[in-house]
Amino acid sequence: MNVQPQLNGRFRGLLVALVVLLPVLIFWNTLTVTIPSGYAGLVFHTFGGGVDTTEAPMMSGFHFKAPWNKVYEYEIRQKERMENLSVLSSNLLKIEMDMTIFYQPNLASLAKLEIERGRNYEEKVITPAIRSVAREVIAKYLPEEFNTTKREEIQLEIERELSDKLGNNYIQLNDVLIRNIRLPRTLEEAIERKLQQEQESLEYEFRIEKASKEAARKRIEAEGIRDFQEIVSSGISEELLKWKGIEATAELASSTNAKVIVIGSGDDGLPLILGGN
Repeated sequence: MNVQPQLNGRFRGLLVALVVLLPVLIFWNTLTVTIPSGYAGLVFHTFGGGVDTTEAPMMSGFHFKAPWNKVYEYEIRQKERMENLSVLSSNLLKIEMDMTIFYQPNLASLAKLEIERGRNYEEKVITPAIRSVAREVIAKYLPEEFNTTKREEIQLEIERELSDKLGNNYIQLNDVLIRNIRLPRTLEEAIERKLQQEQESLEYEFRIEKASKEAARKRIEAEGIRDFQEIVSSGISEELLKWKGIEATAELASSTNAKVIVIGSGDDGLPLILGGN
């Protein structure tokens, strides 16, 4: 049995496998890419015109790629950005406030975002957009309107304008929060005085209304008493009074108590009761 040819055959097989696998092992990192959770990848084709806007982004997970291509990772989950703003109202008074927005890249337009804005789009797009929209919207309102029902209207207008501006830059706006609105101190004091005066005016009006209702109640009560007296007086005649006097005299005369009754001795002709036990 010839062992040498078998050994040579095995050696050639190992050599071929080594020749094939060794470059793969050496260039493994350039042949594969793993996209983390919450991220997407854009393939940059070195010999194919860069990023292809018609190619879908790589989603999170393991992927193969050509060793000469690059992959740009983008965080596609919601992000938060807060800006301290100082803007002018319609009467040119300075208003300071904190604005927080929640946003994320538009996944379907991620390639366009890379080509037209770049990976540092937050500094190029989001911050300027927040400041621009805040100035445009706040300039339409008076400072005191921030403490009224118009505050919600202002926030909704900012959200609508900012959503349009960011949408044109391939960014999705999810929410806007406006907090810590700080008006000029003199204006805050004036607003406080105005509110205090309004409360005092409402209290004064309440007292007047209460007194008016009490006066009306007493007037109605007096009118009722007057009407009762008129009805009673119109129904009592001199003959009725005399008749009632006679009835009372008859009742007294029939009682067992000692008394002296003088018939017809009163000024009005009614009996006089002089004494009794």
